[in-house]
Amino acid sequence: MQTAKPLFDYPKYWAECFGPAPFLPMSREEMDQLGWDSCDIIIVTGDAYVDHPSFGMAIIGRLLESQGFRVGIIAQPNWQSKDDFMKLGEPNLFFGVAAGNMDSMINRYTADKKIRSDDAYTPGGMAGKRPDRASLVYSQRCKEAYKHVPIVLGGIEASLRRIAHYDYWQDRVRNSILIDASADILLYGNAERAIVEVAQRLSYGHKIEDITDVRGTAFIRRDTPQGWYEVDSTRIDRPGKVDKIINPYVNTQDTQACAIEQEKGPVEDPNEAKVVELLASPRMTRDKTVIRLPSMEKVRGDAVLYAHANRVLHLETNPGNARALVQKHGEVDVWFNPPPIPMTTEEMDYVFGMPYARVPHPVYGKEKIPAYDMIRFSVNIMRGCFGGCTFCSITEHEGRIIQNRSEESIIREIEEIRDKVPGFTGVISDLGGPTANMYRIACKTPEIESACRKPSCVFPGICPNLNTDHSSLIQLYRSARALPGVKKILIASGLRYDLAVESPEYVKELVTHHVGGYLKIAPEHTEEGPLNQMMKPGIGSYDKFKRMFEKYSKEAGKEQYLIPYFIAAHPGTTDEDMMNLALWLKGNGFRADQVQAFYPSPMATATAMYHSGKNPLRKVSYKSDGVTIVKSEEQRRLHKAFLRYHDPKGWPMLREALTRMGRADLIGPGKNQLIPLHQPATDGYQSARRKNSTPAGSHKVAKDTTKSKPMLTQHTGLPPRDTGAAGGNPWDKREQAKAAAQVRNQQAAKERSDAAKGKGKKPVKKPAVPR
Repeated sequence: MQTAKPLFDYPKYWAECFGPAPFLPMSREEMDQLGWDSCDIIIVTGDAYVDHPSFGMAIIGRLLESQGFRVGIIAQPNWQSKDDFMKLGEPNLFFGVAAGNMDSMINRYTADKKIRSDDAYTPGGMAGKRPDRASLVYSQRCKEAYKHVPIVLGGIEASLRRIAHYDYWQDRVRNSILIDASADILLYGNAERAIVEVAQRLSYGHKIEDITDVRGTAFIRRDTPQGWYEVDSTRIDRPGKVDKIINPYVNTQDTQACAIEQEKGPVEDPNEAKVVELLASPRMTRDKTVIRLPSMEKVRGDAVLYAHANRVLHLETNPGNARALVQKHGEVDVWFNPPPIPMTTEEMDYVFGMPYARVPHPVYGKEKIPAYDMIRFSVNIMRGCFGGCTFCSITEHEGRIIQNRSEESIIREIEEIRDKVPGFTGVISDLGGPTANMYRIACKTPEIESACRKPSCVFPGICPNLNTDHSSLIQLYRSARALPGVKKILIASGLRYDLAVESPEYVKELVTHHVGGYLKIAPEHTEEGPLNQMMKPGIGSYDKFKRMFEKYSKEAGKEQYLIPYFIAAHPGTTDEDMMNLALWLKGNGFRADQVQAFYPSPMATATAMYHSGKNPLRKVSYKSDGVTIVKSEEQRRLHKAFLRYHDPKGWPMLREALTRMGRADLIGPGKNQLIPLHQPATDGYQSARRKNSTPAGSHKVAKDTTKSKPMLTQHTGLPPRDTGAAGGNPWDKREQAKAAAQVRNQQAAKERSDAAKGKGKKPVKKPAVPR
């Protein structure tokens, strides 16, 4: 792995003399209080400003502040005019533009393309505070406000849309966001290194168009510069029928020369002896090799070429061996430098050790920001994920090399939460990151890691070169819960259970001390077809983890539950796959109150499958096998209905589908049958969608004869519920006891009142325990 200049080794900008601000200013009044006449950098974001390291604008803002720059924030501006974009004045160096912690389209629309009713990153959860494609709109307004000020585009929306990408909402391939936003440079992935380097160079008077050698950036070029060796991507991973190969030394921007070259016929005598010229291997000059992807126009018109380009892009994501990429858009090239070098532990500590206020900006008053409320007592211990799930953006954005904080830095943050954050009750709500248990897990040697091109370290099985030692994480858990004033450390991040079972000691530690009654995990499916397209382990790994979970829960004397999550309508999923998943759910006593349908996010491998019908996990060609795709609204509803097999609203659709599939034997009242034969009366029925928790059997439906196991549920923060199984739930018992005590207290109060009035004492009947 190449080395990079440490973030804390740059010379400080002159404005360092002002020192850190309590909050990065959002108004001219705040700037005046700080003694600033102007901002050096202004960050425009689609989220409310929360000065917390879980929010991107706070990390970038505080990092730039630590370099000596004066940084202002324009959060959720009114995009109808340029006025809000001028309220802090003209920045001396650049505008930093980001849509927020989420892609603005995913933030606003559901997987069914319906407008969401709320926005977790807005005060009061109010929807509509940011525009669609916020990065584009904000960039254009910044240009209107101050035309000559450079625009640096970043954040997850820019990161995942940096290349020509399929857009689910328009059902077509769109340009690189750099083109549409008319920005000067784009930073992708974790952008700390890139933003510091760009800011430093601009402060020295460099022109933004001359900054072309920073890793993790994309920018516009007219031609491949001298000294670079250009490779056609179709020669690396041939997609099938391709254009005639021309002289590689011809300038590909010179259309006249290309045309002459293509028209040339054989002019040499094949029997004539020739001098063999040995050329330097491009493998020896990897840092000067660029791969030319099919142009935007080609991938827009040819879905197979789109899948091919997506495959090559993902093959070039390891910072240790990735090459630059280039893709033509009309008359210009969009150039993508290799990914940034991962941060060291010392740099991670530096970034997370900034003077964050850890609360929302005072301008919001007492208004609640749901996303902040969710994470204010949580601690991020690492970045990155080597799982490589094809539907997920974490690996694509943060990379698959884990970047860890030190235990000392993490403990220090927990102490800050304990001592400074209002409302802390002693419970840390999460100690994790993109995953719960990849902390300090890495390849056995840096040499193997830097040469690897696999998209996942744990699929189809755990790589033998992966060190799966969980001892550092176990020690961290023990140190954290030993802190004075800390009552409980919960683990809420996604647990990679196929990795966890490699360390029984870790599973025991987790189950004994860090599960708050239930643990959510994501097997995503039970069938091999969709699991292979997701790059997820088989359901056998879940079963193995479940046995360990139950064993250690019993040893700890705790009644705890696993809550599994599943995806409907993912590429590779057939109706039969969903039927088998529904049977598994019923057989194991699970009822899904919430259903997660596949959401084709920009640039994801699964999205390339969805658009092209091809599998970019293997070599793509016109003749290669296709992938089953669920696109129609009707079939997506069917797959969700299978996940919610217990909801009578979906039974008519399921009856029709099961009959069509030749599985009418699954319709009936038997315990091995999926749905009843008859529809229930509608009076008194309320869908479980309308309730966080609905006791099994409360619907007026055909009697369920499977009484041997409690029915569990996916839900939003409520514990599993009692369903009549022997023993019930401790939570339900407590609620029943509370209800009984409340009734008894009311009866006693009435008795005292009657006695005071001379009516005499009436016997108090013991109230029935509510069911």
